[in-house]
Order: sequence, then structure tokens, then C-alpha cells
Amino acid sequence: MAKPYDNDQTKKEQVREMFDHIAPRYDLLNHTLSMSIDRLWRRHVVRIVRRCRPRHVLDVATGTGDLAIEMARRIPGVRVLGVDLSQRMLETARRKVAARGLDERVLLEEGDAEHLTVAAASVDVATVAFGVRNFENLEAGLRELHRVLKPGGKVVILEFSRPRNRIFRALYEFYSYRVLPRIGGAISHDKRAYEYLPVSVGEFPAPEAFLSLLARAGFRDCRSRSQSFGIAQIYTGVK
Repeated sequence: MAKPYDNDQTKKEQVREMFDHIAPRYDLLNHTLSMSIDRLWRRHVVRIVRRCRPRHVLDVATGTGDLAIEMARRIPGVRVLGVDLSQRMLETARRKVAARGLDERVLLEEGDAEHLTVAAASVDVATVAFGVRNFENLEAGLRELHRVLKPGGKVVILEFSRPRNRIFRALYEFYSYRVLPRIGGAISHDKRAYEYLPVSVGEFPAPEAFLSLLARAGFRDCRSRSQSFGIAQIYTGVK
């Protein structure tokens, strides 16, 4: 199991430390290194969520709040609870929420995806954007997402994946393993964090295997939608 750092801390502790450390530069690097294509993927997620006409959405591993904010802006009347391990990421998210006047529609809390304090069967949609590969216990996290959803509620997960096309995958992995850590490390002053990213993507289950994990957690109608030649996938399932 990939961890950001080479020490005796648990993966969860290391992930929290990593995001606390890179939080000040996270948004700049996130959009720069992805050439802002991550914004397009999030818009696709928002469209899927909007079709559910939710009143209450839980955004797990909310980070600096990009997805939570987009859902609040684009889905009439929705209230979003964003949960994340990292207080420093949440501090950035709170500033962004306040700047957009969304304080009454987006609530942010420190929390653990595998031990959510959210009541069972209390949310209409649960989302995760680029966070499930950081779960220490992936299956436990998926079971928690299932627990908090109302019957008929939907989970929507956006996550990186390895492209299937051999040539495109080679280009993608050259960028991920060679270029990204150098740029990310230089700007964030934490090269290990950006070395961890491609390793964690490489270890993450392939789409078919992840769909099986969703089904094992109790979801039905599990589907994946490839994004940008397979660089990312949007997974959905229904409780």
C-alpha cells in the first residue's frame, strides 16, 4: 500500500500530514499540472449529481472545496457537507466558500471517510473527487458511503486511472513519474507528495475491479465513465 512518506505513521496520518503541508500551493499546482482539465471533469460530476435533484450532498475528501462549491453554485437549493482529514485544506476551502457567499449552503468539517459522523440514510448523493485512493481502508470507506445514503441515493466518485491505450499510457506515465514530481516538488517543497500521486494511481484498482468493490459494498447499477482517454474515471452506483 503506497504511502506518501517513509516513516512509521499510518497511511491516514501521512495523508493528513501531506495535505496539511501542500495546502497553500495545492490549488495552483492542481490546476496547473492538470492544465485545468480537472475543472472539466468536476463539471461532468456536477451534471450527474444535478440530475438526481438532491437536497443534501456529502462530499468526502473535499480538500479545498472545489467540487462542493461547484455543486452549491450549480444545483438549486442543495446543501453540501464537505468532510476532509486536513484542517489546512479545510481552511483554504472555508476562505473560498466565504468569498463566494456560500457559507449557508456549504458546511465544512474535519472528518474521517472510514468513520463518518453523518447519520445513516441521511444524504441524497455522496461524492468523492480524487480522494478514494487515499483511503487507508478502501472497502471500509465505500461501506460508509453506502451507509449514509438514503435508499435510492447515488454515489459519484471521480478518480484517476491508468489509460488503456499503450502509447497514451506511456506518455501519461512519463509525465506522471518524471515531470510532475519535479514541478510539484519545486513549487510545494514536498517532492514526496508528488511522487506519491502516480504511485497511488498505479496501485489503485482498475475500473472493472473498482466496480466490483462498489458492488461488494452494497451498490447496484455500478458504472464507470472514462474521462480524457482514461486518465480519469467517473464511477456511479445506487443504494
